[in-house]
Amino acid sequence: MMRTAALFLLLNLWVAGQALKCAEVPGRLKQIDAGNGQVFGVCPKGEIFTLYASSFIRLTGSLKHVSVGPAGVWGVNQTNQIHKLVKGDWVTVPGLLRQVDAGGKLFVAGANPGGVVFCLGEEATTKFAGPGSPASWTQLPGKLRHYSCGPYSCWGVNAADEIYVMKGVTPTACAGSLEWEQISGSLNVIEVSTDGKVFGVNADGDVYQRRVQVFIPMPKSTPSSSKDVVK
Repeated sequence: MMRTAALFLLLNLWVAGQALKCAEVPGRLKQIDAGNGQVFGVCPKGEIFTLYASSFIRLTGSLKHVSVGPAGVWGVNQTNQIHKLVKGDWVTVPGLLRQVDAGGKLFVAGANPGGVVFCLGEEATTKFAGPGSPASWTQLPGKLRHYSCGPYSCWGVNAADEIYVMKGVTPTACAGSLEWEQISGSLNVIEVSTDGKVFGVNADGDVYQRRVQVFIPMPKSTPSSSKDVVK
């Protein structure tokens, strides 16, 4: 999720005591997602873009949220309808989600407008091609505002910015253990990368990375003190 007018491309992740090195990329996006070496984003008007070489190329359609990962390219529009990019065209998927994530290992997941969490297993995710394709969503317990999956686990935050993790997720068991583990700390949004790294942003816009069982702040210029660690 972008909170600034400008779009930034992360060139080097923070490594013990070093500052982030970012370069500004021309354009304006309100939401952006990266996975499997691809970058997709949505501008304030709902127009969809993908990064090709060094330029953002506009795609057809309109979305409020887009996600790219091992499960393909998925998105939701202003009326919470779910879409999948199939051979260059957006096809509508049964169901309603306010946010969708394609970072799971060949499965997608997300939260609906009421905060109910769902996931779609590998077979339905990979084979969905349009009308007539099955799409049987699995409901998870509890409610979350934002839900993101990686190869090993899925993470989410609720309306109170509390952090939760669902372990045991697999392509054929996308709901995992069905037992939430609460993680201490407070984040407004959370994302899991394709390689399983976990990042989050708090209500003040500070960026954190999960390292050695705690969320470590990613400094803008100099290392943050230990008091800034979200455990």
